[in-house]
Amino acid sequence: MTLLVISILVGCLSVMTVRGRRGNWPAGMPVARPRLVAVGGTYEGSRGRPSDAYVVQERLVAAAHGAAGGGPAHTAAALALGAVVGARPQYQEDLDECAQAAHRAVRTASVRGGAGSALVTSLDVIVLEPGESPRLRFAHVGDGAIWHCRKGAQPRPLTTSHSLGDGPPLRGIGLPAQLNPEVGAVPLRPGDRVVVVTSGAIRALGAARMKELFTVGMSPGACLDRLYDEMAAADPKDDATVIIADYATA
Repeated sequence: MTLLVISILVGCLSVMTVRGRRGNWPAGMPVARPRLVAVGGTYEGSRGRPSDAYVVQERLVAAAHGAAGGGPAHTAAALALGAVVGARPQYQEDLDECAQAAHRAVRTASVRGGAGSALVTSLDVIVLEPGESPRLRFAHVGDGAIWHCRKGAQPRPLTTSHSLGDGPPLRGIGLPAQLNPEVGAVPLRPGDRVVVVTSGAIRALGAARMKELFTVGMSPGACLDRLYDEMAAADPKDDATVIIADYATA
């Protein structure tokens, strides 16, 4: 049963997205509610060993990067994201508990499957909290990154990498040690952009170049296309996932 559940997660959780229909908005209908207008993708690494998975919903974005190559890496990432979606963090005040739920899911699979510490993954989660004072809540574990690009200003990192260079993560979903995720929140204004990336993307293009591309005035889709073009030239060895989300109110 465990293997069946893992297979379903690996096959289905790489992308979960909300799509709408284009057309004329009927008269008298309410205006669109605040949301994250997001695009994302994973550029497959040349090693041929899948490791990344991500989720995009109306108010939730999450990405995970398995620490080991091959099947265990992607399995760890998919299990973590499955737990995140199941925890419904859009309706919780505490994102720490969301990260803990992912940690428990991966640790349980490791113990039951005899994989030991092979099932380890990073995890980055952002949740839009609308209202009179909208804000973005985030949780971070591992060597990925979350950037906040306020309109008209330079991007600033919201997270700190939990790794030393190219070495193993100092914190990770699934590690035997107690999990201490980095959590926080920032206010949002219309036009703000938030970017979530896995470590493969950072290694491929460098943080400085990525931040340049985030703020050149392109739409999320055009920005992602440009990043893909540059990744093709860099030929990254590991999977590289980028999710670009603009905060919109209309």
